[in-house]
Amino acid sequence: MRKSSSRNNNAVIKRSKKQHKATVSNYRVFLEKVSGLLEQARHKTVRQINTVIVETYWRIGKLIIEEEQRGKQRANYGDEMITRLAKDLSQKYGRGFGKSNLFAMRKFYLFYPPRKFQTLSGKSLSWSHLCEIITLKDNSARAFYEAETAKNNWSSRELKRQINSMLFERLALSRDKVKTKTLAVKGHVVEKPEDAIKDPYILDFLGIRRQSNYTESQLEEQLISHLQDFLLELGRGFAFVARQKRITIDNEHYYIDLVFYHRILHCLVLIDLKVGKLDHRDVGQMNFYLNYIKNNEMLENENPPIGIILCTDYRQSRVFIEYALGGLTNKVFVSRYKLYLPSRKELEEEIRKEQKLLKSGG
Repeated sequence: MRKSSSRNNNAVIKRSKKQHKATVSNYRVFLEKVSGLLEQARHKTVRQINTVIVETYWRIGKLIIEEEQRGKQRANYGDEMITRLAKDLSQKYGRGFGKSNLFAMRKFYLFYPPRKFQTLSGKSLSWSHLCEIITLKDNSARAFYEAETAKNNWSSRELKRQINSMLFERLALSRDKVKTKTLAVKGHVVEKPEDAIKDPYILDFLGIRRQSNYTESQLEEQLISHLQDFLLELGRGFAFVARQKRITIDNEHYYIDLVFYHRILHCLVLIDLKVGKLDHRDVGQMNFYLNYIKNNEMLENENPPIGIILCTDYRQSRVFIEYALGGLTNKVFVSRYKLYLPSRKELEEEIRKEQKLLKSGG
């Protein structure tokens, strides 16, 4: 009897434990469902608040313009009115209504008249984003950064960095007028390997000073340590695969600095880092790597791999680059990288030089 009673007790305990586990599991599922609803509500609330704020600031800008136009015969009326308005609104509502913000609202309305303002509704851009975008005078650049911010979910800080690094101008440099127009309307669209390449790449997030002595391995180490920032600079579609990837041929080991996979192009991307200027042997080495990867590691549903050689500069003419890359069946690209964020003036000057070189073919 005792043994039978003991077995029954054990069975009851086991059932109880199973029921407890099932209850805990069910509760976790229930908790996730409730949490999901709350998260959706929170995001929806934030979007709605953002939409209301942006629309309100646009309407304030409209009122400022209308008031200025009525008083346009009086000298400096606009500045005086905004100064007074900033003081009164700040006293009544606190921070956020200083002169600079009111001038931004005014500019926002000027850059986004009613019909154009409607196109912003689906992009969920915050006022912080728009304050960065309206600093740009070029309509195409503004449209590009609107599209890219919405697609990539950039923070206002990341947007500011991309504007300062002249991302639009760097991408537009290698595109004709039709493709530049598409870039402005749709943002950065990658359809072929050439579309994914920038020149130069801005690696200021590494914190390496201009005149510092560093090796290629140290540069690679820093890029891995700042991988998220590097992926942002590379652009949409890049996913990290490996560093110092070893390939072995005839018992000799060779190492590829960095390997990525491009989700849009469906191919592996090999990156070779160079401290100094390009040498034709660097191109041969990259071509060697690409041939190996294509023959030994490319999957059936993948496109052929592409290679990017990043160097601090290529002092040689474009004719040298064309000869070095000419005749290759593999896609090899040469781009510069900069370890600091140049001033806008410096970048503009570099881009002008590149445009002249492209036109002259030299």
